[in-house]
Amino acid sequence: MAEFTKTLKVRVRDKHAKGLRCQAAAVNFVWNFVNELSHRSIRERNTFLSAYDLHPYTKGAGKLLGLHSQTLQVVAQEYVTRSKQFRKSRLAWRKTHGVRRSLGWVPVNTGAAQWKNGQVFFNGQHYQVWDSYGLSQYRFRSGCFVEDARGRWYFCVVVTVKPDKRCGTGSVGVDLGLKTTATPSTGEPLEAGRFYRDQERKLGIAQRARNKRRVQAIHAKIRNRRHDALHKFSRELVDRNALIVVGNVSSSGLAKTNMAKSVLDAGWSTLKTLLAYKCEFAGSVFLEINEAYTTQTCSCCGALSDNSPKGRAGLRIREWICECGVAHDRDINAARNILALGHERLAVGIPLQKAG
Repeated sequence: MAEFTKTLKVRVRDKHAKGLRCQAAAVNFVWNFVNELSHRSIRERNTFLSAYDLHPYTKGAGKLLGLHSQTLQVVAQEYVTRSKQFRKSRLAWRKTHGVRRSLGWVPVNTGAAQWKNGQVFFNGQHYQVWDSYGLSQYRFRSGCFVEDARGRWYFCVVVTVKPDKRCGTGSVGVDLGLKTTATPSTGEPLEAGRFYRDQERKLGIAQRARNKRRVQAIHAKIRNRRHDALHKFSRELVDRNALIVVGNVSSSGLAKTNMAKSVLDAGWSTLKTLLAYKCEFAGSVFLEINEAYTTQTCSCCGALSDNSPKGRAGLRIREWICECGVAHDRDINAARNILALGHERLAVGIPLQKAG
């Protein structure tokens, strides 16, 4: 049976924050050094330095900076990867202090961290964590210590797990929207949570008072509530269905309109990400298809109805009747059409998953 990689994230106890911040400052120093070195090489010699070329310049600096020797290698590799990705000779500096400081990051190479005595052992130190996954049963691969906006530290580690074949036997299409965040073709929608709008007044008060910690706490609460709702909804879909088809609605374009707050609060991209990896882990199929005209097409007769809601002017129309006489709920009809398109894609034999 094929194995999958999975990233586990656990909270590090606050007493280790000071030591991790010191290591993060050293990582920033190495990043900035490599950034300047690479930029000078391109400017003066027209030569791009690979991670292998950068290693001799940082060799031995780990003891002086209080970093693991392999952490220096990971920083160099990450810098080269991002330089190629963004095609820039110089990336942004990592700032340790100030308002725009970079959040803490301490990378961990494969095998550099391990579970010992009920704690994470790394760079000669033990780190106590809230172990909600049973880390002792996993062999650590690559990972990192990361800091969030509230100064809390987390240990993220990649592990290998066996797939959990727990998917259902049904199939469902999902229409993403604003009135309801997601409407399955089975008719049990995820109502719009209004996570941001519910806290908008409190957030405004905290911002005007310049209470930074309060602002961060409110943003964290909004994010946690949204993720909790999306996790539960996606888990339920995967447990019931072997095929999940979602429309390719994009939030980037709609985020530039007057619906921006509602669009960003819905979390469509997060929901699709959760469904994708949960389907892969459970052995079910996840498809994202072009949802053009799914709202206007009758899911019963398949005709493009003249009575159907069209454009922004039709966004308020929630129910309509096709010429064939069938009454439709706007979102459920679209979800059924999305599911039908998913079945068509399966029928023509488009490859869906990598061979296991």
